[in-house]
Amino acid sequence: MLALPLLCIPAAAQFPADSTLPRDKRPRRPAPKLGGKPAPRTADGKVDLTAAWGYAGYTSDIARDYDIGEVPMTELAEKLFLERQANNGVEDPEARCLPTGTPRRDPYPSKILQMPNLVAILFEGNLHSFRQIFLDRKEHPKNLEPTWWGDSIGHWEDNDTLVVDTIGFNGKTWLDMAGHPASDQLHIIERYTRPDFDHLKLELTIEDPVMYKKPWKVTEITPILQGELIEYICTENERDVTHLNNIINNTKK
Repeated sequence: MLALPLLCIPAAAQFPADSTLPRDKRPRRPAPKLGGKPAPRTADGKVDLTAAWGYAGYTSDIARDYDIGEVPMTELAEKLFLERQANNGVEDPEARCLPTGTPRRDPYPSKILQMPNLVAILFEGNLHSFRQIFLDRKEHPKNLEPTWWGDSIGHWEDNDTLVVDTIGFNGKTWLDMAGHPASDQLHIIERYTRPDFDHLKLELTIEDPVMYKKPWKVTEITPILQGELIEYICTENERDVTHLNNIINNTKK
């Protein structure tokens, strides 16, 4: 609870200046210690992902485990990324109380609700958004309406791994605060496991032929949240948008 005021700092003040530093020069987070109490299971034997989950540490830079030049960006993606770095990310949609989109989620907690035919993910931050992962269909609908979160379908592998396939994005999201871009051709594959009671492991594969020359992967490990989601309304007493627009206007002069 004491850390919540930090989450309300304008995006420009939180911008990850270290995202262009060599990997060995960036601040390091200690690796989580896995192997504690076993994860719970549902009546049919599947690992139970239901819980409130905390902070994995990838909101500033989803490519934090990559060194400079290792992310296979296209020329367009490189151009957009450098522009966003140069202007401290003042055009980040999340800073304007728009959805973060998939796969971005931190620094706000989230909660997974697991049911036989549906997995829902509730997000504390921003607009109190949610995702639905449909387990009762194997294909995406034709002629999808583009959205921030995309259309997600999932299936279980060996009762231990929830595999989620998501397409149908609107091309407006940033993958992180650093400004790694995404287009409407973004395709996200997520593999959720729960290696022990206290941790959620998410292996991401990011595919986007417009922005990236080939698929690339990210692994995030999130600790369980000691508590529940609380109310956070991004637009309540919101003052950032005017400030950010003033920065943009002054830059253009």
